Amino acid sequence: MFPYLSFLTFFPLLGAVIIPFLPGGRDRLVKWVACLATIPPLIAAFKLFLIFDRTSSALQFVEGPFDWIPAFHIQYFMGTDGISISMILLTALISFICIPASWGINKHVKGYFSLFLLLDAGMMGVFCALDFFLFYVFWEVMLLSMYFLIGIWGGPRREYAAIKFFLYTLLGSVLMLLVMLAFYFYSDGNSFNMVTLADQARHLGPLAGSGSTFRLACWMALFVCFAIKIPIVPFHTWLPDAHVEAPTAISVILAGILLKMGTYGILRICFPLLPDATLYFADMMAVIGMINIVYGALCAMAQKDFKRLIAYSSVSHMGFCLLGMASMTPEGINGAVFQMFNHGTITAMLFLLVGVIYDRAHHRDIDGFGGLAQTMPRYATVTSLAFFAALGLPGLSGFVSEILCFLGGFKTYRLYTIVSATGVVLTAAYMLWTYQRIFMGKLNEKYAKLEEINGRELFTLIPLGIIVILLGIYPRFVLDLLNVSLSALNSAVTAWTVAGL
Repeated sequence: MFPYLSFLTFFPLLGAVIIPFLPGGRDRLVKWVACLATIPPLIAAFKLFLIFDRTSSALQFVEGPFDWIPAFHIQYFMGTDGISISMILLTALISFICIPASWGINKHVKGYFSLFLLLDAGMMGVFCALDFFLFYVFWEVMLLSMYFLIGIWGGPRREYAAIKFFLYTLLGSVLMLLVMLAFYFYSDGNSFNMVTLADQARHLGPLAGSGSTFRLACWMALFVCFAIKIPIVPFHTWLPDAHVEAPTAISVILAGILLKMGTYGILRICFPLLPDATLYFADMMAVIGMINIVYGALCAMAQKDFKRLIAYSSVSHMGFCLLGMASMTPEGINGAVFQMFNHGTITAMLFLLVGVIYDRAHHRDIDGFGGLAQTMPRYATVTSLAFFAALGLPGLSGFVSEILCFLGGFKTYRLYTIVSATGVVLTAAYMLWTYQRIFMGKLNEKYAKLEEINGRELFTLIPLGIIVILLGIYPRFVLDLLNVSLSALNSAVTAWTVAGL
């Protein structure tokens, strides 16, 4: 079989290698080469979406395991299942869209697009890797690329935002490294293979005795690592700064894909490798999810910077994923992964729309606009679609994933789910209030001649808008990918009996 996953991961690197050797001063050529480097992976990802066996929970499109560093049992092992296939498609789509969204980059153009394609490879590798060591390598590639993309091409406080992002995520990486080494030395046969480690976890006894402290400590270290990436309160403070200073396309990548790596890591590593500890800490995850939903919404309501508001809304919406996962119900866990996909498309639209207005007005002060619907009606229309999707309007994709998280959460955590539901009201409040201040009312004469949204910008937004509407009407396009694999994972975790603690 054709090595689809290796192709998806490494083809963008071909563009990253070619770009530095292109003639100097040919910025447009550099951008087109970068764009062409993301098209074949998008086509391949869409093909995987079409041929993926939705009736099987087994790994598909497996490559390996092949010996990579045999002396240390490190393997090249890639594969996908219902947990990762939607993230692979999302990564390919958002990466392609972000190239034309980066058309305005005019400083160190070769460096920007080379690093962007390296970032693309790192993100895709994270969702394909099934060897813990390989997973960690791709995780670090993504971290370093993002650090430079923010630190060099960001806003006035880019160095501060990049260093803050790097230090937070480096802490998480160190914790992941320690747990990875612990799994290696305590496994039967010193293995980094996630499938092997998951099989060993199934043969462990109930959470009691001398091994319980070790497994709980490993779970907590991994959870902090992934909590930083999601981000979870109180590890969230790097996110607003990174978003505000990052270029538009990098903000889209950051919210659309990178945040999902945190929840994906919990599902890929914590659930199968430490199922007993996952069940033990489920209550804590539910509480944290509830806090994220409400706290993030309240913080968003207080913002005057358009981009910072969207950043805090991401903190809130990722809380739904935690609540759904913690519920340990089929509805909840399916809703969590569906929310990961939907949030990726919706928040990508939102940050692209922020970039549109910033490129024209050169500020993001919500109160500084007013009446823009009169001069930019097409822009106002597309923004209304993104806002309504974000606040969970029935008929759009955000509603389906949120209601599934609530249905699952209510079965297990009624009080937490009821409190979390207030986040929906708060989201509607700050989204509608923001829309009113920017687009309604009296026109601010300073912006009476603002240029309407152009074709290139619509090209990046229309595909996302179609997905938002399509999945709101017929969510089975994605839910059918998830259901069987997630049901098997959920059953494996809930089969445990936590005792003796």
